[in-house]
Amino acid sequence: MAHKHETPSLDESFDFSPELRKKLIISAIIGIAMVALGAFLIQNHWSIGVWDSGHGAEHGGGSQHDGGDHHGATLFSRIIANIWMNSVYFLGISVVGVFFLSYNYVAKAGWYTTFKRVPEAFPSFIIVPAVIMLALFLYPETRHIIFHWTHHGIMEVGSENYDKIIAGKSWYLNFPFFLVRMIAYFAIWYYLWSQIRKYSLLEDETSDLAYYYKSRNFAKMFLIFFAVTSSTAAWDFSMSIDTHWFSTMFGWYHLASWHVAGLAAMMLAILLLKDKGYLKAVTFSSIHDLGKLMFGFSVFWTYVWFSQFLLIFYANLPEETIYFRERFTGHGGRYFAPFIINLLLNFVFPFLILMARDSKRNRVFLKLACGSILIGHWFDFYQIQMPGIAKDQGGIGIIEWGTTLTFASLFIYFVANQLSKANLIAKNHPFIEESLHHEI
Repeated sequence: MAHKHETPSLDESFDFSPELRKKLIISAIIGIAMVALGAFLIQNHWSIGVWDSGHGAEHGGGSQHDGGDHHGATLFSRIIANIWMNSVYFLGISVVGVFFLSYNYVAKAGWYTTFKRVPEAFPSFIIVPAVIMLALFLYPETRHIIFHWTHHGIMEVGSENYDKIIAGKSWYLNFPFFLVRMIAYFAIWYYLWSQIRKYSLLEDETSDLAYYYKSRNFAKMFLIFFAVTSSTAAWDFSMSIDTHWFSTMFGWYHLASWHVAGLAAMMLAILLLKDKGYLKAVTFSSIHDLGKLMFGFSVFWTYVWFSQFLLIFYANLPEETIYFRERFTGHGGRYFAPFIINLLLNFVFPFLILMARDSKRNRVFLKLACGSILIGHWFDFYQIQMPGIAKDQGGIGIIEWGTTLTFASLFIYFVANQLSKANLIAKNHPFIEESLHHEI
């Protein structure tokens, strides 16, 4: 493949047309309508989908939390589980945008400069899952559905709901401290991104290196903060759903899932923009390097997944194996198929597709790998969170498709809006020439 070419124009603007805006808004509304339709069909004993439960009617789909006590899952539990799960999933893809920028800033890397506006746009969506997750946690009814540890009396000695194991974690799992942590994650992640973004855009107006160093300093702050909060957020948003269970590897596992899904979303966005005639300056050498990161972190995710599984399998301790038992045989075995699909889509397919050098330069293969990873890690978060929230109400049908469609449409809207606000190429970045002539 020839690499010697005339330097393309660095002045590119993304046109976020009114037509595209309208389509994305309609798509989000259709997703909401699908959730309502799915709930209606299940209430009336119809199940349209894969592994769909259809149990909602016997519970009326309503609340069964009286005075904070815990009862069986309902159709409402399933809807809340979908909203929470998609919030966490798309939050991860969003925050990985600033994570990707930060470690490249700190490494003084230049290879990614021609497409840095793409990951730079992702964190703009953080505000949406932040608002949704805070609302779900602040409202007692939905908080009790998601987190068993929030039920009344569960940490009070003498209460009929008292749980000694959960009470032992009360120093960490308590309402005020949990709420403070949530606000800190969202606010600081978003603030640090906004500063990196601000100085990155100021680079377009001048060649002053001061703006680059300011962005780099905020990137350092983000990495220090994210080094801790990537794990604590994983404990809070996902692991605390199964309150009795714990894993010292879970933070790495959760971050690996977020990271590779974010990389796949970046790659897919870049390829789709190139298909539309944008990002002419992005060479296939840069795309190849991003493909190598996707390949490498797919393997890394599998390594962490298998290490966690092997240690728990080998020790065979009931308090640890219960996590996998719930996903293998619990709740009528409804979570076993998603568990297996998770492995196939996140390791087997990406490994086979991306292993060859040429496949990381082939748009079709790259899009297949991106689709496999994005769908696969949706399944990863599904099997992490759904058994603990939806329990025997879990399924994959119109409710799941509708919720995901709404979140995906809103995510694309926010990212496209950010892309339209600045030049698509960071033309005054100090390493732009390195990226333009990057050859591997």
